[in-house]
Amino acid sequence: MTESSSHYQVLRVAVTATEKEIKVAYRRAARTAHPDHGGDAAAFRRVTSAYETLIDPQRRKAYDRSYAAGTAGERADSEPHFDAPPAGSRASATVHRTGGSRNTAGDPPVYVPPYDPAADGVVPLIPLAEASQQVHGMPRKRGIFGAEARIQREMRTVQLLTRQVLPAIPAARLINGLQSPADNSHIDHAVLSGYRLALIGSMLLPKGAYAWDGRTLNHGGRSVAPPQLAHVVRAMQDIFPELNVTGWTVVHSPGGNLHEPVIDQHRRSAGALETVRIVNAAGMVRGLKEFLASGPAPNTVNVPVLARLLRGMH
Repeated sequence: MTESSSHYQVLRVAVTATEKEIKVAYRRAARTAHPDHGGDAAAFRRVTSAYETLIDPQRRKAYDRSYAAGTAGERADSEPHFDAPPAGSRASATVHRTGGSRNTAGDPPVYVPPYDPAADGVVPLIPLAEASQQVHGMPRKRGIFGAEARIQREMRTVQLLTRQVLPAIPAARLINGLQSPADNSHIDHAVLSGYRLALIGSMLLPKGAYAWDGRTLNHGGRSVAPPQLAHVVRAMQDIFPELNVTGWTVVHSPGGNLHEPVIDQHRRSAGALETVRIVNAAGMVRGLKEFLASGPAPNTVNVPVLARLLRGMH
């Protein structure tokens, strides 16, 4: 245990630990760290502080969000770190594919760091059973106005991802309902695969032809502003410099046709598309699979990143 250890590591529990598990872990850690039993006073204070934070639902929620956003200043000594790209670069970390140039996206997942059953007493950031799940969380009702329409389009997006993207990339992990690190908004969906992260929002618009100019969707003389994702993408890129982070807004049609509406990409939007892409359902499936599968080690489940994302769920 070090000064930089997280509260979860101090108590030796997973980030998904229940209240009961936290209480049991605290009693065990307190007995070991208490000065009356030969322990260290500073270590006992860390154990007590960790317990007081994690046992209180509101304090734990605030702590989890700060940790997920990378502002808590805590990192496990055993948690691997990666060579970050140069400042301002959106290149992913220095990792190498295995097996030459063969695309490994369809291979069974490889966990980094690996789950070692022989590592006695080492509590992983999240249990293997949870890390093995491809879908985490579900769209939730937020606010009063427009909740039904929002849930409808979010559920459509979840269905698209779970039926057409996740089966092709077994290591991909879908996290629904993230708290935005940039403001008080939410990120509807995030897909992590290897060292690539896609943040996804959605819209529901009538069928027809739309022109995307980098700021608005234009249709029949009317302009529609899509969800603001660029600043969220930049915030996530700063938090996870080892990843390549992009934003996607999928536009659904009322009839459910994956190829409607038609989204024409205006030439002036080329720069914006590097950060956020506006696509219909068919375009999202095709583009997202290409983006995730073409990254370094797409069959890798990056456990530290996944754990931090799960802590940021609302």
